[in-house]
Amino acid sequence: MTVTADVQAGTGVPYPGWADEVRELARRRNAVLLAHNYQLPAIQDVADHVGDSLALSRIAAEVDAETIVFCGVHFMAETAKILSPEKTVLIPDARAGCSLADSITVDELRSWKAEHPGAVVVSYVNTTAAVKAETDICCTSSNAVDVVASIPEDREVLFLPDQFLGAHVRRTLDRKNMHVWAGECHVHAGINGAELTAQAEAHPDAELFVHPECGCATSALYLAGSGTVPADRVKILSTGGMVDAARASHAKSVLVATEVGMLHQLRRAAPEIDFRAVNERASCTYMKMITPMALLRSVREGTDEVHVDPELAARGRAAVERMIAIGRPGGGE
Repeated sequence: MTVTADVQAGTGVPYPGWADEVRELARRRNAVLLAHNYQLPAIQDVADHVGDSLALSRIAAEVDAETIVFCGVHFMAETAKILSPEKTVLIPDARAGCSLADSITVDELRSWKAEHPGAVVVSYVNTTAAVKAETDICCTSSNAVDVVASIPEDREVLFLPDQFLGAHVRRTLDRKNMHVWAGECHVHAGINGAELTAQAEAHPDAELFVHPECGCATSALYLAGSGTVPADRVKILSTGGMVDAARASHAKSVLVATEVGMLHQLRRAAPEIDFRAVNERASCTYMKMITPMALLRSVREGTDEVHVDPELAARGRAAVERMIAIGRPGGGE
């Protein structure tokens, strides 16, 4: 198979008809194709379902398919395997990691727990299976406040790994006994308050969609609180929440503070709105490792299969199921 100049030029499309070939190979394998909102547009367009990490994992558990092809980063495919242990889970490129998930190891978590005996551990879904296995309750960016609020106020809380999401939860609940791990997503952390302020000033009529992992989340709340931007135009949202908000919005323009792959789904949801990235350089290298050629190879050859130790999976599944029981898990990462 020859890769055409289109791939070399960076369009991501290897040759005409590649998407039909992927779908046919998936049909033969009895596979469902899942793509995260941060994937390349070509990957999003060929997928059966596009969404945030947990919503996709729940779909993986519910669909009548033997194989899940998860176009995202590794912790997402792990979560799908945790929730669907009987199914084959493939990720087109196993090297697709996550700087946020890597910001805490299971040994670091065990040491932190030893320093705070009796504390309740709340882990963002953006964590490895091993960390989930040491967790009491998982959360997503959309239900993190609800998860922490469900914990008795006299119990210490260890929140990990994202410091910006943790700060948002602690500020919202005014929770004094909540400790936050100093981890971050390097892409979201790079979307800073100065950029957001400058963009808001340049587009005074725009709404702001800000992911709580962003380094600019506090600045967004300051802009709303100071009246620089009307409070009803500032929305702190998960990726799934952004799509819902886009469909409901009457704005002419929206500034989006998250990974730039999100713009594709937002423009599909509300094509009449001018969506602009707060930082056009906010692109995750790991997410973009899932190329059309990698996806073709995966559905053709069964690469790369994701395995999770059954004991770890069982313990991690309990933490995820507790989160789901609390409610509103679908907003996801």
